[in-house]
This record gives sequence, C-alpha cells and structure tokens, in this order.
Amino acid sequence: MKVLQVINDLDTGGAEKLLLETIPIYNQKGIEVDLLLLNGKSTAFLEILKNINCCKIYSLGTSVYNPIHVFRIMPFLWKYDIAQVHLFPSQYWIVIAKIFSFSKIKLIVTEHSTTNPRINNFFLRIIDRFIYRFYDKIVCITDDVFKIIYKHLKLPKSKFVLIQNGVKLQNIYDAEPYAKNAISSLFIEEDILLIHIASFNKHKDQKTAITALKYLPEKIKILFVGEGILKKNCEDLAQELNVAERTVFLGNRTDVPQLLKTSNISILSTNGEGFCLTAIESMAAEIPFIGSDVPGMINVKGAGILFKKGSAEELAFFIKKLIDEKDFYQSIVNLGKIRARQFDINIMVEKHIDLYKTLV
Repeated sequence: MKVLQVINDLDTGGAEKLLLETIPIYNQKGIEVDLLLLNGKSTAFLEILKNINCCKIYSLGTSVYNPIHVFRIMPFLWKYDIAQVHLFPSQYWIVIAKIFSFSKIKLIVTEHSTTNPRINNFFLRIIDRFIYRFYDKIVCITDDVFKIIYKHLKLPKSKFVLIQNGVKLQNIYDAEPYAKNAISSLFIEEDILLIHIASFNKHKDQKTAITALKYLPEKIKILFVGEGILKKNCEDLAQELNVAERTVFLGNRTDVPQLLKTSNISILSTNGEGFCLTAIESMAAEIPFIGSDVPGMINVKGAGILFKKGSAEELAFFIKKLIDEKDFYQSIVNLGKIRARQFDINIMVEKHIDLYKTLV
C-alpha cells in the first residue's frame, strides 16, 4: 500500500507536527508513506524529517496558492493508492488534479480545526460542498470538528470518520528539564514559569496571556514558543504593560518536551482549536494545562482548566490558584497524566491504517 501525505508546507503547526511524527511510524509498520509539499521551504520540522530519511519528500515550489500546482500534482496521483490531504488550499488543488487526470486514487481529507473562514462565505460554502464530494473519506480529529464540518458540508455521514490525534508520549516521558537560567538570563530557579506554545496568528490570543501577567506576582514569568505575523504586536504589548522583563519569546523550537518539563504551568490562550496537541503534551509532561474555553478543547475538560476566552483576569485567577494550592495543582497533574495516556500516537496510526485498508 502506497500513501501520499499532502500539505502546504512543514512549518511548525499541529498538522505539520503530526506528519513529522507519524510518517516514520507508518513506514516502520510496512505502509509506504511519502510527503508532498506545495511549498518546500526549509523549516525545522522538514530538516528533522529529512535527517530521519524514512520517506520520499517532494516539493512543488514556494507558493501554496499557485493554481499551476494542479498540473504538478497530477503525475503523483498515478503513483499512489491513497492521498491524504491536510489544510487549505491543498484540499482544493488535489481534487481538481484528480478530476483533470482521471486518476482512480482514493482521497482522504483531514479536518484539523473548528474554525474555517469559508463557512461564513456563501460562495465558498458552495465550492466546498462541490470539492468535498470527491473525497472518499473525511477524517475529523474531534467530535466538535465533525459537528461543524458535517453541518457545513451537508454530505452523507458515511463519508465521515472520527480519528483523534495522538502524541508521541515517549518523547515527553524521556525529556529532561533544563535549568531555568539556561533558557534565559531573565529567569532564576525560584521563578514560576508559564509556557505558551502556538503560532502568532489570528487564531491564537497571546495578548490575553501577556495581559494576565499584570495581575500576577513578579516571580511569574512566561515563555512563548512559536513564530508568526503577530509576534511583534505581542512584543510591543509586553513593553507597553511593563512586563517585558517577564516575557521571553523563543521563536520556533524543536525541544518542546524539554521546555515543558522545565515549566510549571502550560497555558494556551486561543480563539479556537481543532484538537489541542499542546494540552496532551503538557499533561504527559506532568504540568497543569489551562486553555481558553473554545470549541476544540474537549480533550481538556475533566483533566485541565478552561477559562473564559479573552479574560486575562480569569486566566490569572487560575494560575494563582494553582500556585497557592498545592493539592489543587497536584490533582490537575494527576488527572492530566491519565488523560494523556488515551492519546498515544500509535493508537491514531493504527486507526488510520485500518481506514486505509477499507479503501484499497
């Protein structure tokens, strides 16, 4: 069985990380899985995958929105049994390529998010419903995602399958913490470190996390992991609020397990999620997780803490409660450890292999 994974690029997002971690596992299990990128720019994840040397990696250029990709994709459709596609506009280009090529390849699309700007646009809704008719299966990573996408597409339920994402838990378990001052000279070992792992884009809300520092003691500081167009705005906000000495922007990192093990509390202020991988990673690292109460955070309920979206005061309240009440802190850690074990990446891989077998 030959499977082609298709995605815009291998930047440091959740879908991209899943491909980085699952492609080697598929190949170890005897499923030949390769990767096709619309944009083959060099990224940390891409370099790691190249070094593992477990699959073929194809690149179509440097722009994801170039319609010429349709014709560049067509030859690949005759070489593989299944193509599994992630993110827009890859989802569109591959369907159009299949139509033009008359290929009999089976198509799977994975829906990673509860937020989709095309849902609120009448014309794009019509196009979506046409495009998705050509997919043999639509994988939804949470029940929240399924409910939103099913309502949006109005396609038969038989097209949909729920497969929750997974985490390479052993990487988290094996990680060793850093000394805090090894991360930044702004930190001392007595500091309470918060960590926020997310790209700086319109879907995330780092500004609320920065604002929360105003309501917290000086010893509480925060690490931001990620890059994006809104990073400078957040750095400016930290300066305006006089908390710049308590915020460190690390950029993209590949040592997230070590950073989690070094931190005391993990937070994610966000406007919407598909499946919160950071929550599971944090739970596996045995630190409490606090996230915005938004669609896609179902994996946090009962094992972490949810705060009202955009409320810096409520976020600060829960951070302080965790610090001040040791029993409460430990209870959240214990619940998280149990929850994390349910999301081992090998479970996810086996479910996908079972799905592949139903199509070929």
